[in-house]
Amino acid sequence: MDIVGYLASILIGVSLGLIGGGGSILTVPVLVYLFSVNPVMATAYSLFIVGLTSAVGSVNYFQRGLVNVKTAIIFGIPSIIAVYLTRHFIIPAIPSEVFTIGDFVVTKSILLMVLFAALMIAASYSMIKKDTKGQEEEGGEQKFNYPLILIEGAVVGMLTGLVGAGGGFLIIPALVVLSKLPMKEAVGTSLAIIAAKSLLGFTGDLGKTEIDWTFLVIVSAFAIAGIFVGSALSKKVDGKKLKPAFGWFVLVMGIYIILKETVFK
Repeated sequence: MDIVGYLASILIGVSLGLIGGGGSILTVPVLVYLFSVNPVMATAYSLFIVGLTSAVGSVNYFQRGLVNVKTAIIFGIPSIIAVYLTRHFIIPAIPSEVFTIGDFVVTKSILLMVLFAALMIAASYSMIKKDTKGQEEEGGEQKFNYPLILIEGAVVGMLTGLVGAGGGFLIIPALVVLSKLPMKEAVGTSLAIIAAKSLLGFTGDLGKTEIDWTFLVIVSAFAIAGIFVGSALSKKVDGKKLKPAFGWFVLVMGIYIILKETVFK
């Protein structure tokens, strides 16, 4: 199962390199179901893996001038603060047993996995639907809707802190619509934001639990290898055509996780 897990780790990076997002939505299920990592720990590990992989992926975008630093700062600051506070205060405050429904006990782990699955289903919708609005909006004169950008940055940061997903599927449309960034620049800027908020958010877990650094570095290395593969494939394959297919896969995975954590627990 570990071999399957490492192969799946490569797919995390391939997705990020090929379609600019979606990879982080695979990380927690890979850690939980293939490596048998506790869900709470998996959300912390995911922040490190996604953050490091996105940081490496963003280097190429920086070199090509496709990272809007001003936008990254405006969106990133509230997001970084929110993810750190969530990991440092909110996650530890959630009780081991949250509530009961009849004989079924909703534990902290089940709650986080169901919340993550709900996020996967939401992500799948944004991948499957045709983004005609985003295409019409992109490329105009850049303007900043500061209140909405700050609010969305904080919301995405909180979700990232709770479930360990980078939130690229939320960030990219926001950058295109709210900041008028071209799509490629939105992808590069999103990777930079994800890298900063995920890695800094991960520091909220340091000192609270024992980290298996060897395992974390190995999985991250496979994901980073995947992002180079994805970037190479993106020059030959249109990521926009693959995005809906990946969206359907994420939708099925989201439904599977909900059923596994509730009906078939």
